[in-house]
Amino acid sequence: MDAKEVKSTISNLEKSAEDTTILKLLNILNDEVVPTEKLLRETKVGVVVNKYRGHDNKEISSLVKKMIRGWREAVQNEKNSKKKPAASSTASTPASSGSPASTTPNADTSGTGSVNGRTFNGPRSAKSDGVNTTLYDNPTRNASVGALYSSLAVERNDSPQHIITIASEIESEVFKSEYSKVNDSYRNKLRSFTMNLRNKKNPELRERVLSKQITASQFIKMTPNEMAPEALKKEIEKLHKQNLFDAQGATEKRAVTDRFTCGKCKHKKVSYYQMQTRSADEPLTTFCTCENCGNRWKFS
Repeated sequence: MDAKEVKSTISNLEKSAEDTTILKLLNILNDEVVPTEKLLRETKVGVVVNKYRGHDNKEISSLVKKMIRGWREAVQNEKNSKKKPAASSTASTPASSGSPASTTPNADTSGTGSVNGRTFNGPRSAKSDGVNTTLYDNPTRNASVGALYSSLAVERNDSPQHIITIASEIESEVFKSEYSKVNDSYRNKLRSFTMNLRNKKNPELRERVLSKQITASQFIKMTPNEMAPEALKKEIEKLHKQNLFDAQGATEKRAVTDRFTCGKCKHKKVSYYQMQTRSADEPLTTFCTCENCGNRWKFS
């Protein structure tokens, strides 16, 4: 979710009065926002969301507290990562920047299900699966591969070799898209991809990526909306339609009465509607249309 989409969503949030709508919008922000210091400052989404911390609805207030806490941690981690000096990994001898190192064969696994007859029950990661992610001489690239591995392995039974292959392909495509540089754009893209892949509400995305229905080169070109779960896509589409309706303004609500007489044809079948066209302490303006001849007039 980019800054423009975030601003649109928080605009809808500030207009919402019903708890169900507020909760849906907060969940969209929780699932879609990739919290960086730049994004939070630019959109002020944290300021808007924090207003709901003391909401009467406990579900809303608890979600907001969780979101704010998570965003603060993410920004702090971002700051800490910028302070850390580049250091070579001690896990193994780094391979050249162009050639991935081999993974450990028949590695132990940890997750939900089984691989090669071995049962596992906890969350999986490259470390718990015994997979070597020191593929390059750049620690940031290696950390990105590890993060992608953990995201792809959520609630999956795939072999460690297959997951590390897909993870390294995605990282490589992102690296190439940034002209073989590790920069802020590279970091932000990888952060966004890992967050979307590890979303437990979106197993369809992991399935499509791991089964290669979506190739690595196709995946890195997908927008957050394209990666979103089907249920969330429908909700976002519904909100956009509602937003468009609101932007167009309320439609005129007409009523037909015989209380008014047309000054042109003297018929009494007249439709009318009322609007506040002046200050709030002034009476409403009534707009009339003769249903017989089409003559129009207004009065206050």
